[in-house]
Amino acid sequence: MQDDDYAQPFFNALPPAVAALALAILAVEVLLTLGAKGIIGGPQAIGWRLEAIQEFGFFSPLLAWVVETGNWSPEHLKRFVTYPFVHYGFTHAAFVIVFLLALGKLVGEVFGNIAVIVIFFACGIFGAVIYAGLTGDDRPLIGGFPSAYGLIGAYTFILWVRLKSTGQNEYQAFSLIGFLMGLQLFFGIFFEVGMDWVAEVAGFVFGFVITPALVPGAFGRLLDRMRQR
Repeated sequence: MQDDDYAQPFFNALPPAVAALALAILAVEVLLTLGAKGIIGGPQAIGWRLEAIQEFGFFSPLLAWVVETGNWSPEHLKRFVTYPFVHYGFTHAAFVIVFLLALGKLVGEVFGNIAVIVIFFACGIFGAVIYAGLTGDDRPLIGGFPSAYGLIGAYTFILWVRLKSTGQNEYQAFSLIGFLMGLQLFFGIFFEVGMDWVAEVAGFVFGFVITPALVPGAFGRLLDRMRQR
């Protein structure tokens, strides 16, 4: 391997969609962190994170209110796609970025950039809907974990197909999500945690389910089958 390969910037090795999403999350977090420390924005910047949560976070009662009133204005619907970019702090955002870079790279290399974007936002939206429908928790849902878990679902599907095609135990593909859910259970027993895991599990399930439809040529094959019938 030539020395020039080592000089390649890290983000150049990533699918553009993954790099763009990671940079967007990082940019928002840097802005909020610098504001909280008083480095930028003056004294009022200390409250930027709280304002961002109130303005862009997802709140469970919102879904019921929108359905009841029929008020589907962008002002309310934007929260379904903006909440993954706001986090409780730098550590929270950093873990999401790590998941996004690792799983997004694998998924992007197999299915392409559009699939990464679809999975990220679709699983975030689905996670929010399930979170609102099952928990009714008044605490805001923020952070990119539901979307990141959607990418885990897509990666699990890739691994599941690969193991099955080689005659190996395909259920080994679920070891990663099993490990993560075990961690969730551990923290749930010993620490007070919220119900965000509901959105995360929903994101994983939806990512696993929709991934087959994102396989290149899948839509064309579906149309061919419908014509044959």
